[in-house]
Amino acid sequence: MSYDYDLFVIGGGSGGVRCARIAAGHGARVGIAEELHWGGTCVNVGCVPKKLMVQAAEYGAWADDAHGFGWSTKRGTHDWQAFIASKDHEIARLNSAYVRILDGAGVVSHKARASFINAHTLQVGEQRLTAANIVIATGGLPVRPQIEGAELGIVSDDAFSLEQRPDRITLVGSGYIGIEFAGIFAGLGSEVDLLYRQDLPLAGFDHEIRQHLARALQRNGIRLHTSIKLHKVEQVGACKRLSLSDGRHFDSDLVFFALGRVPHTAQLALAAAGVATNERGGIVVDAENRSSVPHIYAIGDVSNRLNLTPVAIAEGHHLADRLFGPPPPRSWSFAAVPTAVFSSPPIGTVGLSEHEAARHGTVDIYTTEFTAMRHKLTGRDRPSFLKLVVDQASQRILGAHMIGEDAPEMTQGLGIAMTAGATKQDFDRTIGIHPTAAEEWVTLRQRTRVAGEERKAAE
Repeated sequence: MSYDYDLFVIGGGSGGVRCARIAAGHGARVGIAEELHWGGTCVNVGCVPKKLMVQAAEYGAWADDAHGFGWSTKRGTHDWQAFIASKDHEIARLNSAYVRILDGAGVVSHKARASFINAHTLQVGEQRLTAANIVIATGGLPVRPQIEGAELGIVSDDAFSLEQRPDRITLVGSGYIGIEFAGIFAGLGSEVDLLYRQDLPLAGFDHEIRQHLARALQRNGIRLHTSIKLHKVEQVGACKRLSLSDGRHFDSDLVFFALGRVPHTAQLALAAAGVATNERGGIVVDAENRSSVPHIYAIGDVSNRLNLTPVAIAEGHHLADRLFGPPPPRSWSFAAVPTAVFSSPPIGTVGLSEHEAARHGTVDIYTTEFTAMRHKLTGRDRPSFLKLVVDQASQRILGAHMIGEDAPEMTQGLGIAMTAGATKQDFDRTIGIHPTAAEEWVTLRQRTRVAGEERKAAE
């Protein structure tokens, strides 16, 4: 059978665009559809504008820090509208860059919604198009809770186009989004109440990192409220009132739900193609990103596995190489994916937490806490903490975790080392750069403790 395209990609985010571009570079006839914004969540309502907002929030404290170095600076006031205009200008530039990338690669772009008619046929806007292979890269959507008055609050997609910064904000959720926006609004001068279900923020991260983060949030003036269960939101005069099931309530200018994201699959008509999904709507895929239909694939957040933009890009690149490139396809390491939380201070982490590693064997734990050199003069209470998790038998590094200045920048290099199979002895024989915080990774000589011995004894 003859098809309109060798490959059609649904979703013009980072993963979908990479897949389309690489496939076209291999000579495939490629089409792509994007309903909203080229660049997807990350470029438009995710990591890129969010990091710009984090940087905007940091400048006020930096102005204060400068006093310790002899500068007579004043913090001044922040112009929210001017910042949003600058942010929007940069996002528009990136949108245009994505379009140029696709055009330059020979990909046919469709600014339209795409959905399945059958396993090889798509409704793309007003057109019906066929493809031999189809890639779903539609990402995710923010969750809004099923409570009375939930429509009175915003979700993360809304936060990037607020007309003004709220003086008081109630933020619900302590994952990446909640933690980062708490720091953003607090840094820009808002009063922030952060509410979450567990005892500590950032569920799933290393326990000590979570403890240090909770203390850092409080140092930044963010009020933490744990073990919450939402009841309703209502308008009370000029305020939004969020009530909890235990009777507590919070009045503020804005209620912000940061409760995670779910796969964006509802409008794809997946049943028409026979594509299976899980209970959260994520597309079920195998190790090669193949869905239940052999020629239909899913990459990135829509499969709800490891929801990070660089992972989506790697999956898209690998898939395009495997389908259309010369063998062997480029290999990627998904075993130890580094990630960052742009909190204040930021977090960088790669590999297993202490708890995860100790479940599988005995591990040596190395930790250190220190004050970054610049804060010896600024006087800001902003300690750094870093941690290595080491397999005791092989001495391979299983996890590296840090909260403190420049943690994300360091973690990329740690990811390379772990991908290469580095051991504690490799770290020990590496010469540090002095004076830096990064040298702490190669000067950890004294073991803090051993974890996992209980399991070993039980066996």
